[in-house]
Amino acid sequence: MKEIYFKQNPQDPKPLSVIIERKVRFDELDSLNIMWHGNYASFFEEGRVALGNKYGIGYLDFYNHGITIPLKKFHLDFTAPLEFDKIYAIETLLHWNEAARLDFSFSIYDEHKKLMTSGYCVQLMIDDKNEILVAKPKFFDDFCKTWKENGSPSPRPIPQEAMKI
Repeated sequence: MKEIYFKQNPQDPKPLSVIIERKVRFDELDSLNIMWHGNYASFFEEGRVALGNKYGIGYLDFYNHGITIPLKKFHLDFTAPLEFDKIYAIETLLHWNEAARLDFSFSIYDEHKKLMTSGYCVQLMIDDKNEILVAKPKFFDDFCKTWKENGSPSPRPIPQEAMKI
């Protein structure tokens, strides 16, 4: 069963989402020959980075506005272990929040769409004086206004060179 980590009000816009694929590497296994629990964070992080880059709210976007976004909370719910050399889909959602914070939830699915792991993280916003922001920075507030008015901000265009393998 998929957990509901963040309560959403009916008037809130739908979460933003991205799905990426990731293969379990040999160096990510533990002595039981399954993915070591500490490596799930990197799967979630790859999803978070992909979502941020897709919508223009990634780490560097915040950093270029004098804001860092450190982790406040991180939580995992294991359902089944991830196995070597198998490809898994990582679904990442950014949930609406009125506060100056980022609420992400994650789900990892196998090739049969079976839920393997889910979890969430909360990231705060800190200015260049290391003060926690209580109000969203202007660029992110503008982003959120567009999200609320249009249901979803426009994704960034993907450069042609990024499409080449």
